[in-house]
Amino acid sequence: MSPRRSILWYLFLAVAVLYLLGTVLGGIGLGEIALHPASPPISQSEERNAEAVAQRNSVEFRDVELGTQDGVVLRAWFMHPQEANGNAVILLHGVSDNRLGMYGYGKWLLQNRYSVLLPDARHHGNSGGLTTYGVREANDIHEWVDWIEKNEHPHCVYSLGESMGAAELLQSLTREPRFCAVVAESPFATFREVAYARFGRPFHTGPWLGRTFFRATVDVGFLYVRIRYGLNMEDASPEQAVMSSKVPVLLIHGLDDRNIPPYHSDLIEARSPKSVTVWKVPGAVHTGVAKAAPEEFNRRVLGWFAAHST
Repeated sequence: MSPRRSILWYLFLAVAVLYLLGTVLGGIGLGEIALHPASPPISQSEERNAEAVAQRNSVEFRDVELGTQDGVVLRAWFMHPQEANGNAVILLHGVSDNRLGMYGYGKWLLQNRYSVLLPDARHHGNSGGLTTYGVREANDIHEWVDWIEKNEHPHCVYSLGESMGAAELLQSLTREPRFCAVVAESPFATFREVAYARFGRPFHTGPWLGRTFFRATVDVGFLYVRIRYGLNMEDASPEQAVMSSKVPVLLIHGLDDRNIPPYHSDLIEARSPKSVTVWKVPGAVHTGVAKAAPEEFNRRVLGWFAAHST
């Protein structure tokens, strides 16, 4: 072998080894990060402030603790307005956030006479467990509906979720038919598809780069999480969940969303076009429709709930 060909061979071998190591270590690292995202806990001062605001507005305020079937403790706030309309809304936050991320929506809904439940998702805020992007959270939402039905006996239970919370909400529909209607802003279609999109985001390639060059890294991450934690992340699939549900779904997506691109809502709608309505908003970024079009957002969400009441 000539010196030139020898150098090229060793260079190829070095690149292949680095790619293999990067794929394995990257997949394992991303798997751990995905299941353990950073999320700030709710401090005592934040809870006191929320309770004080509720008292000033004659709103009943409760700190709620829920033990799940698999032994995880979840925490939430429940608020009931003085002149309630008899309906309740569960508000579901995004990844690395906590219930305070949906608190503004809670105050808005209270003003419109809805009772609101603001849970911390698994491994977020003051809740325990691992983040599973709907694999286990779907049943948590079912148990939260049980809690509301048992303690409040509402006419209708609705839900509004954003990003991860929106995806978890849609997945809950396979086991929770009691929702009168739900609103999901910026959900992912499948966890695999959003993983592809995240790899392509820094390079502005869309999901293509994740589906090709980084596909092996995604596969390793999925395999690691399944072996290490017993979780099949292929099951995190809102687009699959809506197929078997008759609950009316309003999907909201900003056309400038680079975090979870708007084609994810198209994929979900394609699976269940009869029960799903999509509203796309120009100029809105990830979970940013309420800021980009506040009056229209308020009108559409409240109108969606009102149009699907018992």
